[in-house]
Amino acid sequence: MDTIFETFRSGGPVMWPILGLSVLGLAILVWKALEFRAGRRDRKGLAVVSTIITAEPMLGILGTVTGIMRTFRALGEADGAASPMAATAGIGEALVTTAAGLVAALVLLFPYNALDERAED
Repeated sequence: MDTIFETFRSGGPVMWPILGLSVLGLAILVWKALEFRAGRRDRKGLAVVSTIITAEPMLGILGTVTGIMRTFRALGEADGAASPMAATAGIGEALVTTAAGLVAALVLLFPYNALDERAED
């Protein structure tokens, strides 16, 4: 469990909006699935999930950019004595946020498509 929290923290501040949107998207999908089981098959709320699915990879890319910026800042502050270790935190942040944004979107994508397919026009 510590590894999950460490990985989350290593992704930097962009991980928080990714997490928040993921929780919101999952909550809406659970709500819609329960409504569908009860016979109510409208599209209400699904547009929000679609927007979240689009936004999460973009947030991952934003984290990539901020992580690479952090890397260049660390290398620039090294004054010619740049160590490979100076770059690892920023590159790690970049990779973690990219992966988190993609995984979060994929987790929502398949149930969203299943519910959207069953919704009445």
